Amino acid sequence: MRSLDFYRDPHKARSQTGYVFTVVIFFVSWKSVKQTMVATSSNHSEVLAIHEASRECVWLRNMIEHKQESCGLPSIKDSPTILYEDNAACIAQLSEGFIKGDRTKHISPKFFYAHELQKNGEIDVKQIRSSDNLADLFTKALPTTTFKRLTYGIGLRKLKDIASKEQVSPMFT
Repeated sequence: MRSLDFYRDPHKARSQTGYVFTVVIFFVSWKSVKQTMVATSSNHSEVLAIHEASRECVWLRNMIEHKQESCGLPSIKDSPTILYEDNAACIAQLSEGFIKGDRTKHISPKFFYAHELQKNGEIDVKQIRSSDNLADLFTKALPTTTFKRLTYGIGLRKLKDIASKEQVSPMFT
């Protein structure tokens, strides 16, 4: 009966995509959204997520390049943006191309935009342990200790912790 309820509501069958982009130590862009299509495997879900993240990455790179050029700073065109991924199958599939076998041949080639970006040297997809993946904050409920560690990792602090280390205006306490 539970599995029938699961499929009756299509929103429950969809995965959550989440990503966060940081520049140096500051997080500058993040997103958490229900995927628009049902993924057939965790690898499929990760391919959909990295597709969304790579689109945001291109926009951020273009914006940063424009700002650097207008300020006379060196361009980032020659260095790839690192995207961290915790799914080894997704990383392998991105490096090899979209059709990897019978289990993934149904995934639309349009979702392999990240493969083209990686091939062109604009992004570099690297593996990260799931426990260190900052984007997990945006995709699922986490144990308290993991949640605190990851929120600290993206730079979120409690105001009282900041106030104890430096002088903060009384308006913010």
